[in-house]
This record gives sequence, C-alpha cells and structure tokens, in this order.
Amino acid sequence: MSTPTTAAQRAAGGAADYLDQRTGISLAVKNFARKIFPDHWSFLLGEIALYSFVVLLITGVFLTLFFVPSMGLVTYEGPFAPMNGVEMSEAFASTLDLSFEVTGGLLMRQIHHWSALLFMASIVTHMMRVFFTGAFRKPREVNWLVGFVLMILGLAAGFTGYSLPDDVLSGNGLRITDGVVKSIPIIGSYTSYFLFGGEFPGEHIIPRLFTVHILLVPGLILALIGLHLFFVVLHKHTHFPGPGRTERNVVGFPLFPVYVAKAGGFFFVVFGVLALMGGTMSINPVWNYGPYDPSPVSAGAQPDWYMLFLEGALRMMPGQGTEWVIGGYTLPLNVLIPAMVVPGILFTLLALYPFIEAWATGDKREHHVLDRPRNAPVRTATGVAILTAFFILILAGSNDLIATHFALSINDITNVFRVLVLVLPFVAFWATKRICLGLQRKDRELVLHGHETGRIVRFANGEYIEVHKPLDEYERWIRVHHEPRRPLELLPAEDARGVRRKGYRADALRARVSRFFYEDRVEPVTPAELAAAHSHGEHDALPAADHEAREIGAGSGGGRHAVTGAPLPDEGENPRPPVQDH
Repeated sequence: MSTPTTAAQRAAGGAADYLDQRTGISLAVKNFARKIFPDHWSFLLGEIALYSFVVLLITGVFLTLFFVPSMGLVTYEGPFAPMNGVEMSEAFASTLDLSFEVTGGLLMRQIHHWSALLFMASIVTHMMRVFFTGAFRKPREVNWLVGFVLMILGLAAGFTGYSLPDDVLSGNGLRITDGVVKSIPIIGSYTSYFLFGGEFPGEHIIPRLFTVHILLVPGLILALIGLHLFFVVLHKHTHFPGPGRTERNVVGFPLFPVYVAKAGGFFFVVFGVLALMGGTMSINPVWNYGPYDPSPVSAGAQPDWYMLFLEGALRMMPGQGTEWVIGGYTLPLNVLIPAMVVPGILFTLLALYPFIEAWATGDKREHHVLDRPRNAPVRTATGVAILTAFFILILAGSNDLIATHFALSINDITNVFRVLVLVLPFVAFWATKRICLGLQRKDRELVLHGHETGRIVRFANGEYIEVHKPLDEYERWIRVHHEPRRPLELLPAEDARGVRRKGYRADALRARVSRFFYEDRVEPVTPAELAAAHSHGEHDALPAADHEAREIGAGSGGGRHAVTGAPLPDEGENPRPPVQDH
C-alpha cells in the first residue's frame, strides 16, 4: 500500500529533480554521504576549530554593524560615567557603545573573543594530534602545510581583532609591532611608515586593520578550510591501528545519517559552551584600560595567550650590546632575534618536519594508519621539545605577573627563563625519547609474557612459577602492529671499478640524519618470538594441572612464569565500528 504524497513533498521532489538534471549534484551527494569517518574523540579537535570559526563569523557580522573603524577624535558622552568628557577615538567610543548601549552587544563581544581563543587552542591541539600520530605522512604533506598556514592566519586574525578597540592594551601591542617592523634592516622604517600611514600611531592603522580583519583574513581562512576539507575527503580519513584496520580501508561510520547527526549536535554543544562563557566570564574589559595614550607606561599588559610567546621572547632578550650600527644603519638584534629569528626557526621546523622525516626514512608509501607516539620516539621527542620552548616563552611573557604575585625579583625570573629556554628543550627531548623507548620495551614484555596476575603456583615436584594473564587479540594487535624502522644503509663511496659514486655526500648526510631518527629503537615482536614465548613445555597444560598445584601468596619469589592458556571473557571479540570504506 503506497502512502500518498503531500503537496510539499511533491514540490521538494520537483525542485530536487530540477536541480539534479542541471547540475548532476545527486551523484556527488550520494558518494559524499557514504564517506566513512572513524569514531575517535581526538578527531573532534578539528571540528571544534571549524565550529568556533562559524561562531566567529556569526558574532563578527553583528559587531561589524556597530563598530566604527576610525581614529577620528571625539569626546565621550555616554552611559559609562567614568569616561564622560574623555577624548578618545571613534573606534574606542563605538566599542564602549557596543558594551553598554547596544542590546546584546557586550555578550556578542565576549562570545567573539572567547571563540577566537578557542579557535586558536583547537587548531594548535589538532596540529599536535596530527603531528604526534604521524597523520602528516604521504599523501597528506600538503594538507599539513594548509593547516600550518591556517594557524598563521589565525594568529593574524587574532592580532588584528584585539587591536581594533584602540584601547591602552591594544595600543601597546601596536607599539611593539611598530618596533618589530622598524627592526628589519634597511626597509624597516619604510615599512612602518607604509603600515601606519606616517609616524606611529598615525591615523590609518585602525581602518586598515579592520579591512584585514573582516575581509582579507576571513576570506583566506574560508578558502583554506574548504581546501583542507577537500583533501580530507580526497585522501580518506586516517584511523588508529587495530584489528581489521589497514592502509586500504577506513573503519567507522558513514557521513549520513550517523556522522551528520553527531556533528550537528556537537556544533550546538560548542556554541552553547561559548555562549555560556561569554555570558558569565568577563574578558577584555576595555573600559578599565581607557583609550590608547602612548605616554604612560603600564605593567601587567599582555596579549592573548597565542601571542605570548612573542612577548616572552622580547622580554628575555638582553639589551646591552645588541644594537649595532653598520654602514649608517642600526641593527637592533635585541628586537630582531626574538621577534623574527627565534619564531621563524621554530615555525619553519614545524612546517617542514613532514618533509624532513620523509627524506630521512626514504619512505614513499602512503600511510593511512596512525602511529602510536611511543613508536616514533624522535618525532614525539621533537614535538615535546618544540612545545617546551613555546611554553617557556609563554611563561616569560608573564614574568611581571609572576614577580608581583609571588613577590619575586623580575630580573631573577628573566635570567632563569633565559637559561631554561636554552636547556630545557634538549632535556625534554632526551627524557621523552627515553620514555618512548621504555614504553616500547614494556609493550614487548606484555606481548611476550602477558599481564602479571600476582599468582604463584607450585607444582608437585616443588617447582614455582608465576602465572601471567595473556593479552586479548585487540590489545596484542595494538602493541605489535607497527613497522620496524631502521636507519638507511650507506653504500660505499666508490663503486666496483673504484670510481667515486655520484651523490655520496648527500647520501652520507641522509644516512646520518636517518641514524639520528632510528639508531635507538626497540624491534617489535615477531610471530616467531611470540610463539616461542608462549611455549613452555610441560607448563602448557597449566590450567588443567591447577588441581595438582597449590597457590601461594603473591611476592613469594620464583623466577619462572607461564602464560595461561585459558580464554579471557572478552577474548576473540573485535570491538570496532561495523562499517569499512575500501
């Protein structure tokens, strides 16, 4: 029995058929709806960044309707009495109007600011997940660069955004920016004059930042987000190792209807959290700072967290003896090195790392199964070292607050951070690498001998053995399913005829880098080793002979052990999503 269609259903069907006949969109929608996405919490980090950006766009449109991007001077007369009669820019006055006169204006300002902070935090965390799991490997190197550029554009969007109110805090940030730009040899002063439309602060910087903030940077971010998602669909999604998960499939759920429903619900969760933060947690109260005035010097002024690394680098750099005059041009190394050289090195290393690792390994295969961080010790240690350096720089950007809150000398704090930023990343690298190698050895021990149970069994002949609990199939797969990585072998410098081989120096450098990556390693368990470890002769029948043995308390000694052959309650189960995309 057929169900009669309504007029609305017939109209919708007709419209869909009309559109499909002229665009062929049904095939694309059908294929995209069947796309498989793995079900793991870490993949939500990228979605948080996307949803935060959507909230930024929504609230940004509202703020744009009321903000006046002008540095023209006005005398404030409004509901905020402490500022009445104060001369300020139209930008700052409109910010006060947004906060105190426009209905919902302060809520939108605070949601917008919290969304920006969450946007950058989720991008950084998402990139950390991609880095530590090796998701940047072929064929995703270009997508890694796209994500890296998105992070840089996020920094630009944040800086241009919190500079717009023209308050004391944002004015100090622009003053630092002017000094950094002027530190560039030869072209610095000309570049500053161009950006500010004259001597700092000029009259054009706020309108220019407004245009960059609402038009240029969001447009680039939107384009790169589209490109980023296109690459995700094109390359298939990565997934974590496990039974049934290979380089040729994706185990998870289809986009429609499962993933669409989950993603849609998660968007409203993110939006609700941001709205709750904006309604209950005050941020950037510009009325407490006042309009920008370059004459006073204030303490405790800090940018948002994602720009603190730059502030910290500037605060730590010594000033004495770091300004040189060469050919009539001043070279201020005390600004140039911390503001450009140090961040440039860290960011360049981060951007090029996928290509450095691929060159060191010589691996040209595609990778869709992720690494466990412990199975790539040098990569994990490198990421921790970079994060350690950034963390120290962020703390150094708060040296004045640390000094005032804990009654410490700011000079002592700065000197300590100077030492830490040079030493601690290397210590973090070494410690992380040793921890990863130790965890690999632990995995080998567990696979070969199983989990300790605390059971000591004595046989009739007086022999004591320790009984271990075997790993189930899923856990064993996780701990052994990774490829052995070994350094590249260096061919002789001369061929069989005694002629020096072309490209030997490049190969020698590559071999040294490869040894740095993989000389210290723990080989994964082989099937032969696993079979030998689980073969204990007469102890193979241990479960059947338990009635002949007498259990004694744990810790009674005994250097031998056996892995029981009794099946575990969950042995043989394979907990994984039911859909595979080949």
